Amino acid sequence: MHGAGNDYVLLDAREQEKDWPSLAKVMCDRHYGVGADGLLVITQSLIADIRMRMFNPDGSKAEMCGNGIRCFTKYVVERDISKMIDEQVSIETDVGILEVKPIVNNGEVERVRVNMGTPKFYACDIPVSLPNREQGFQGENLVNIPDILRNELDLTQLVVDYPLKVDRWDLKITCVSMGNPHAVAFIDDSIDNIPLEILGPSMEHHKFFPKQVNFHIVNVGRVSTLRARTWERGVGLTLACGTGAGAIHAAAYLLGFVGDTSQIDMPGGVLSITWPGVGSLIMEGPVDQVFEGEWKI
Repeated sequence: MHGAGNDYVLLDAREQEKDWPSLAKVMCDRHYGVGADGLLVITQSLIADIRMRMFNPDGSKAEMCGNGIRCFTKYVVERDISKMIDEQVSIETDVGILEVKPIVNNGEVERVRVNMGTPKFYACDIPVSLPNREQGFQGENLVNIPDILRNELDLTQLVVDYPLKVDRWDLKITCVSMGNPHAVAFIDDSIDNIPLEILGPSMEHHKFFPKQVNFHIVNVGRVSTLRARTWERGVGLTLACGTGAGAIHAAAYLLGFVGDTSQIDMPGGVLSITWPGVGSLIMEGPVDQVFEGEWKI
């Protein structure tokens, strides 16, 4: 299945347990396996309607995946694995229970709206290892931050427009946690001109990020539209990133580039984000099934 080009293998594992990290490495290999950006595993939940576990192609566990949870939702709803209650499904993830709303047309889930929770901005939430806590914080740039959020946050704990040199690039990054770590760099040069296959790994494994990071380069386009490319932690170049789209909007909102809503234009498609500076961030996007098959062990 895929959501905006971010593709996944889904397994119904409600009645079995396997070595999922090892299986993810094999199945996600695009030359010797099925090929995917991740493995999604369906298991029972004691606290929600159903539980989603995700493993990256390198076998590492992902706390959360915005495009993946949409694929997961389509799968469990269309197969009656999980029933909708008040048009919603509650899904247990490693970042907590998320509420999703399938958008159904003629019995088929075409799009899914996801309550992604509240973005977090403190350096310790990302986490970020700051070499000098007296430098790099640019609280005065938070031109669009609502008073209620400004009063709740210690602005000196935010990493906004932080100057970071990575290889030959001098960047300014804004860091956001959507349950997983993100670094967003708004750049003037076209994102198409940046060799992200070179810059991405260096950023992911930079000592600034003790748990690695998902990295996004972004161009500010027409009103409320942001063009982005992504290097995902443990995955590599991807056509889209759901949690990343949320992080990009949140970072852009703090810097005054967007209002309450935005369209994040990624190589695989467009994701719609709503977040007015407080409360939960809502992400909506398309979802599609590509094929089914059997994997012989």
